[in-house]
Amino acid sequence: MKLDWLNEFSDPYLKSTSGQGVLLSGIILGMIAKYQVSKEEEIDSAPMFKQLMFGKMQRRDLLRHLSRVPELIRAYDIPYKNLLEKLSGKAGDLLLKGTAEMGVDGNFAFSVAFLNASEYFWRIFGKSEIGE
Repeated sequence: MKLDWLNEFSDPYLKSTSGQGVLLSGIILGMIAKYQVSKEEEIDSAPMFKQLMFGKMQRRDLLRHLSRVPELIRAYDIPYKNLLEKLSGKAGDLLLKGTAEMGVDGNFAFSVAFLNASEYFWRIFGKSEIGE
């Protein structure tokens, strides 16, 4: 798991523990939403997409969604289970270490991560980690 690329961001929120946890959470939930729909369907028809309150999420909402990740990964037979679980564990760890509320900065970071989930996921896990 490579997270050093997070240091490229100059945003002060993403330099914080909470900010990095929110960003990783957006990646996780974005990947789940991506695999909840078929390739022909748009992501906005994914059940996860419909449950998220973009722009209005609070820390407790995010924690609630993350607590369901193990169940969702298996219910929708999402690929890369072990990698998503590993990333979910790291995101949870970061969120538990930080206590800041999401606010505007957190909601923005979450949305960007959600929309770029695939790209960021493969930045974290190179192709070499798939076989592990």
